[in-house]
Amino acid sequence: MLTTGSLQSRKRLKDKAYQPDLPKQTLSEVFPKTASDTASTGFVLAQLARADAPILWIQDRLSRKEAGEPYLAGIGTARPIIMVDLSRAADVLWAMEDGLRCKALGAVIGEIWGDPPVLDFTATKRLAMRSEASNVPCWLMRRAASPNLSAARERWRVASLPAARDPHDPQSPGLPRWALDLFRSRHSKPGQWVATYDRASDRLDLVATVRDGTLATDHGAAMQRTAG
Repeated sequence: MLTTGSLQSRKRLKDKAYQPDLPKQTLSEVFPKTASDTASTGFVLAQLARADAPILWIQDRLSRKEAGEPYLAGIGTARPIIMVDLSRAADVLWAMEDGLRCKALGAVIGEIWGDPPVLDFTATKRLAMRSEASNVPCWLMRRAASPNLSAARERWRVASLPAARDPHDPQSPGLPRWALDLFRSRHSKPGQWVATYDRASDRLDLVATVRDGTLATDHGAAMQRTAG
């Protein structure tokens, strides 16, 4: 099972399941359950280190049209974001690879709609190698896409779940919850979890699930980690 430590920021990975000679930063892919589900955005941001380094965020036209732009006010100023709006998937890939040459960035995030032919194994391999060479994390959000052949080191399916109960007001939504499915990984064992994100403490609480989708009885206590 994927341990809590293996979900920490790649700059601070100390989990024994990861070999010390493996790259700390690399390419990861996220597939939202539905194209407009914003859980993937929250999940990706929760993986990034809290730092002053800006995030380069690149969207293609369809991703921007169908899913909208990130709500920068909601994200806050703790993570400066450079937004780049492009039309074609090829331009997004080029900008991502070019951005990964800049070691001053905190991360590079790209959003590509569907399965354009230009997004093939070679393209993802180039992103993975560039990310590892510069030690800058790279996240690719694949909306309305199929998990076809890719060189991404980790591949996730992410979906929104009903919010946790607010302990002070049962009529109000509580902390956001996400269903996480790590279905492909070079470094860790795949698995499924229910994640609750506490923004105040910047922490993800993970609870393993069993095959029928319920919480595993032997994981009643949520695993905890500091996000970012």
